[in-house]
Amino acid sequence: MSFVLFWALPLALVGGYLWLRAADQYASYMGFSVRTEETSSAIELLGGITDLSSGSSSDTDILYDFLTSQELVRRVDDAVDLREIWSRVPYSRDPFFAFDTSGTIEDLQAHWERQVSIIYDSGTGLIEVRVLAFEPNDAQEIGKVLLEESAEMINALSDIAREDAIGYAKDELEVAVERLKNARGALTVFRNRTQIVDPSIDTQNQMGLLVTLQQQLADSLIDFDLLRNTTQQDDPRIVQAERRIEVIQSRIDAERRKLGLGASGEGGEVFATLVGEYESLIVDREFAEAAYTNALAAFDSAQAEARRQSRYLATHVRPTLAERAEYPKRETIFVLTAMFLFFGWAIGILIYYSMRDRR
Repeated sequence: MSFVLFWALPLALVGGYLWLRAADQYASYMGFSVRTEETSSAIELLGGITDLSSGSSSDTDILYDFLTSQELVRRVDDAVDLREIWSRVPYSRDPFFAFDTSGTIEDLQAHWERQVSIIYDSGTGLIEVRVLAFEPNDAQEIGKVLLEESAEMINALSDIAREDAIGYAKDELEVAVERLKNARGALTVFRNRTQIVDPSIDTQNQMGLLVTLQQQLADSLIDFDLLRNTTQQDDPRIVQAERRIEVIQSRIDAERRKLGLGASGEGGEVFATLVGEYESLIVDREFAEAAYTNALAAFDSAQAEARRQSRYLATHVRPTLAERAEYPKRETIFVLTAMFLFFGWAIGILIYYSMRDRR
């Protein structure tokens, strides 16, 4: 009795459903992959800027996730009306394989996962898709729309990557240009304020004049000592030599003060401070020029990278058109059901007799 109730009767119900109520379904097969063509640019070959951007997920992984997303289901439904296609056989007749038109988008996505089989080989990057429908043309049409949406998504990824790379490099270039303008403007303001083009040149000139005056002072002191040793104290040449020494000394003191003052004299800025400010401005300008050169090279490289890289969907198997129904696999489902029912019934019988014997 248990064998009839738990194996024969359920198996008869499953067989009756498969051969009497389950409708034939046609399969459309397709295969594709994401291809990216990249070549080394001249900048890369010369050891320039490379690897402007990178991602942690491959394009094929993203596409595989997209193929099972609700967004794709909604897009395909809007294009070919999945609800109508998968309900051509009434839901009341075939509640397992047909779709209830009153279902929500979540129900449609769950039915999509049963009707659309996706096999992704991460080693080769190939994706194989099988689409089931009650009519062969419907299955093929779903496959075509699926390919179109996938190609559009890959193109969108390419556009986003291209815009991000170029946009980031362009922003960096604009910042570098503005920095260079500010550095050059600050240097121009300094030169207009101090009336000095290059303080280092003025410093060298001042130092040369001071050295000459010191040499003249040394010669005058020697002449003065000679006169004092060879003439009388009231000799007018001694007075003249003293006056010459005083004039040269005062001129030396004046030139030394100039080294500590700007061109405006007593009210000017300390010359050492002007030299330090000038050198700081020169460093800022050189850094801005180097940053501008690098930013311009990065921008040119980003544009070349965007033009050279090509990401596209490569279809190696177009959606096929079935000539006979392959699904549902009635014999396979029937045999597997019989096996599981038998094993379940046998385990139940063993448990029953084991418990009876223990009593």
